[in-house]
Amino acid sequence: MQLPMNEPDTSRILAVDWGAKRIGLALSDTTRTIASPLMVLAHTSRAEDAAAILKTATEKGASLILVGVTYEDDRQLTPAGRSAQRLVEAMQEQHSIEIRTYDESYSTQTARESRLLMGLPKSKRKGHFDAIAAVVFLQRYLDERA
Repeated sequence: MQLPMNEPDTSRILAVDWGAKRIGLALSDTTRTIASPLMVLAHTSRAEDAAAILKTATEKGASLILVGVTYEDDRQLTPAGRSAQRLVEAMQEQHSIEIRTYDESYSTQTARESRLLMGLPKSKRKGHFDAIAAVVFLQRYLDERA
């Protein structure tokens, strides 16, 4: 979709932190400057996960889905990265929305550290970091493009 020269894109970006058990989702604001956690989905099957992510993207007005992948030191996809790439392929089979992959290395570690920096007691730091990890790499993506 081509926008007129002076008209900014006000669609959102949906970030996906894919995991074998859980899928973290984060969403940008309409100015594409701020990322916020959205939800965590339970992994069921690749096809069902793809459908749920695509439905969420449509409901939230996202025109781009950013899927986090990880790389080895030699820039080859890790096993988890290859699995996330297969999720991308499953989504592309179901919908024509733009989907990109993005290096999400260390996003979960950064999410854990952020809870420490917030001063939360250990009992409140437990839980899933999937949506926060999606926020971390989505915010990095948004900042790089600002």
